[in-house]
Amino acid sequence: MPKSSVKQIEQDEKKILDELSKNANKSINDIAEKCGFSRQKVWRVINILEKNNTIWGYVAVVDEEKLEKKGFIMLVKRSNKPITQKLVNQILNREFANKVKKMGIVITNSYYTHGNYDWVICFNANDIKDAKTFVEIYNELYEGHISEINLIEIMFTAVSSGVTNPEIEKLEDFFKI
Repeated sequence: MPKSSVKQIEQDEKKILDELSKNANKSINDIAEKCGFSRQKVWRVINILEKNNTIWGYVAVVDEEKLEKKGFIMLVKRSNKPITQKLVNQILNREFANKVKKMGIVITNSYYTHGNYDWVICFNANDIKDAKTFVEIYNELYEGHISEINLIEIMFTAVSSGVTNPEIEKLEDFFKI
């Protein structure tokens, strides 16, 4: 049996990744059936994707409100002050995330970006007071390296991690006049 071409392997990987991104809780059998592959092939491809860090992990998409948490987004603009190796190490070691986790704050997404802001951090906190404390701690930790921070409270999550909120109809309440 001839080996698959690189292009075919990539297409097969994308099919499996597409199914996992729709629902990472699907069984290997369900994914195999949906993609038209054997169970062994799906298992092998998933293992390869995990080993080469194409798949970083698996998460549940959770309704923060039911956990009595609120979602926030922090937009960060850097100053022109050069970053030291010590600061880079703090970022890589996730010191800030570990510090705020003790407060019950969880960073759900963190992006280094190009555009008006250099960093976007999404997080869950108990309330706006904790979110503002989060901003203060961040500003203190990276003192002199930040020129601007904007804090945004998430009012309603319509889609998270590619999954549409099963209670999407509640969004209508935000548009009533």
